[in-house]
Amino acid sequence: MAREYDKLVRDDIPRIVRESGETPVVHVADDEEFDRRLREKLVEEAEEFAESGRVEELADVYAVVDAVLARRDEDWETVETAAREKAAERGGFEDGVVLERVE
Repeated sequence: MAREYDKLVRDDIPRIVRESGETPVVHVADDEEFDRRLREKLVEEAEEFAESGRVEELADVYAVVDAVLARRDEDWETVETAAREKAAERGGFEDGVVLERVE
């Protein structure tokens, strides 16, 4: 019985599927599709972390962000600099402020 996934997976997943006795059907994404699927994967992994709160899911978010940065020929320093600039302008998330509404 076939199961449909149609999503970006880690590079070793096809091998793992074959080792389990099943046959993976895959293709390698072109540049445009790869970038789109990485964005989709980031949302998927963030939702999984939001549901479970498990650090293992946060590690998946980290791996996807790392792949996005590599595709853009950027590094974590770029993200850290942008984060520091946003924190200086708007603050961080240390205090747990919840905006209920603006009247």
